[in-house]
Amino acid sequence: MTIAEEIISKNIGREVGSKERVFVNLSLVTMRDFGGPNVILGYEREFGDTRPFDPDRIAVTFDLHTPPRNEKVAQNQKLLRDFAAKWGIRVIENGVGQHRLFEEGLVHPSDIIIGTDSHMNLLSAFGCYALGVGTTDIIGALYSGRCWIKVPPTVRIKISGTPGKGTTAKDLILYLLRKLGTDGLLGYAAEFYGLPQSFKSHERITFLSMITELSGDIGFIPEREPKDCVYERELDIDVDGLPPLIACPHSPANVRTVQEVAGERIDQVFIGSCTNGRFEDFQIAANILKGRKVKCRLICVPATRNVLIEMLKSGVYLDLIEAGAVISNPGCSLCTAGHPGILAPGEVMVSTSNRNFIDKLGKGGKVYLASPATAAASALMGVITEPSEVT
Repeated sequence: MTIAEEIISKNIGREVGSKERVFVNLSLVTMRDFGGPNVILGYEREFGDTRPFDPDRIAVTFDLHTPPRNEKVAQNQKLLRDFAAKWGIRVIENGVGQHRLFEEGLVHPSDIIIGTDSHMNLLSAFGCYALGVGTTDIIGALYSGRCWIKVPPTVRIKISGTPGKGTTAKDLILYLLRKLGTDGLLGYAAEFYGLPQSFKSHERITFLSMITELSGDIGFIPEREPKDCVYERELDIDVDGLPPLIACPHSPANVRTVQEVAGERIDQVFIGSCTNGRFEDFQIAANILKGRKVKCRLICVPATRNVLIEMLKSGVYLDLIEAGAVISNPGCSLCTAGHPGILAPGEVMVSTSNRNFIDKLGKGGKVYLASPATAAASALMGVITEPSEVT
């Protein structure tokens, strides 16, 4: 069986096939401060004062607008806190929800997890089957502990070759977006072999978090290749000599080499998000910026408080601050509008996030997506710059 079929089969106690629709038992049901309030209102409308299926397998995360940015957000968060307190549900704070879930030991191989965030599937970096789903699915899951899913067909993708200097996991997933497009994995699971199997934890998180941008259900990087699997498709992709890449406005698939757009003036750089908010991402940036000064606004937002503490202890925090960075409290930050650092019309930002749709971070602003290395190099020069130009 494929990885997806294996996990789902184990969950329901029988062998499943591709495209079959089944009810699965959920290891964890999560909702966040964005979307969660609608879940609570819907649950109470449908089920009244009924106790959720198992409070120990439910978590509420606060990561989008935390601390609350206005009265409405504060009221929504209070609604979530009151619901959690009433039923003894775990509250997870101090960073991006998915990241805090694995830091808290709530994610295990072969778990099936759902949540209200479209990038829940990055948790497959830890061997589980995690999906972002809609409000109605979460409401039903709170009551029953189950969810109806379609077993996805799987695409096997082998990535081979030795990328060029400065090319990272972020550049590799951008390359897949360039080749396959934003609907390239629509409705599919993907298994990655070859180069991704050598990725460290933070690289797997970066790479797999953008399966969503390919419209895929979920991606896996197995330790070993299963035998005799039946795949829907098989792709071999050669990245030998691949240079650093950048996604130009206004699509994650509008990908070019950094060198092709080098020299484009920028106003701001953002390093963070669920895609590139781990300690190693900031360490890469600090290695480029240490002892130097940035020439544009630089906003750094650690994924979690644990990442922030590691930055402080290692000296990375000080290196970034002395280079001119603003370091904000852990969370999602500049993934969407509503946070400090939103663009004015005509302004340009290089971001390590995963989406750059039109007006997503300020009407009339332009967003490029890149690796932490490219982002730091660009902040240093005030224009889009390939890392090799400054290292």
